[in-house]
Amino acid sequence: MRADRLVSLVLLLRQHGRLSAATLARELEVSTRTVLRDIEALSAAGVPVYAERGRHGGFALLPGFRTELTGLNHDEALALLVAGSRRGAQAFGLGSALASAMLKVVDALPESYRDTAAGAAQRLLIDPETDLLSRRLVAEEVPDTIVAEVLRAAFSGHKLRIHYAAVDQTPKWRTVDPIGLVTVRDQSYLLATRSGADRTYRLSRILAAEQLAEPAQRPGRVDLDRAWQERSRRFRTGGDQVTVLVRLDPARREELVGTALAVRTEETDADGRLRLEVTFQDRRHAEWALWQLATSAEALTPQWLRDSLRDRGAAIATCYGASS
Repeated sequence: MRADRLVSLVLLLRQHGRLSAATLARELEVSTRTVLRDIEALSAAGVPVYAERGRHGGFALLPGFRTELTGLNHDEALALLVAGSRRGAQAFGLGSALASAMLKVVDALPESYRDTAAGAAQRLLIDPETDLLSRRLVAEEVPDTIVAEVLRAAFSGHKLRIHYAAVDQTPKWRTVDPIGLVTVRDQSYLLATRSGADRTYRLSRILAAEQLAEPAQRPGRVDLDRAWQERSRRFRTGGDQVTVLVRLDPARREELVGTALAVRTEETDADGRLRLEVTFQDRRHAEWALWQLATSAEALTPQWLRDSLRDRGAAIATCYGASS
């Protein structure tokens, strides 16, 4: 809404002192022409904003001007609830609302605390885009229009019609009763029921979404954390999963545990290596995970996995052992 944007513009000028039209446009995610129109609207409304010419010019407020803000809007309140995770705000389409809300929070601080808070914020970095090995951490891309429609249905308690592309299946339309949304390791899921049965849908596989007028059939209150834990447990114990007994270098434990579905048992051998019984989603998942660990891990059982890894290693050895 334009009113929210005008407030954000004033708050940006209050906190930074002077900003160019280009900088304001970038911060507000609008065009420079829109910023200039907003500046004119603020001046007409009596806000003491003025232009400074020159190389380092821009727009600024008269010293001492202060806004009086009353409350946060719906999206900003939601953004603050997920502000503990920057990626969480982006996953649910609340990034811009979070930025607007934080501007209001900083502006509400006593002036003596404002600079201290801004300085402290510069010394904290949450969820950078790369890790220490410079591997880029890429979150799933879900169109904002789809996220917004799913959120509306989940919050309003209405049925939701989704065009969903399940793995190795032709996309189909489904009508579901949305319960809530969960984000895990930069992947977002819709928890819902369909004809009374629990269903979990990955947001990145929803090709289109439409909120329906019909009320959803769901309980008035839900423990989302408990619901997610229960669905995770059922996922780990069903399907084509395989259990593998592995001897492992302790230094690689977190790498194996991070990719496995579950660790059933764990003990330490006399030589210090770990012996773990772990579950993988299927045969392909198990083979891939153990291959990544090279000689740091040895699959003890099942035999088909030992044979597969041996044959793959032999093929690599033959490839690189051949004369050129």
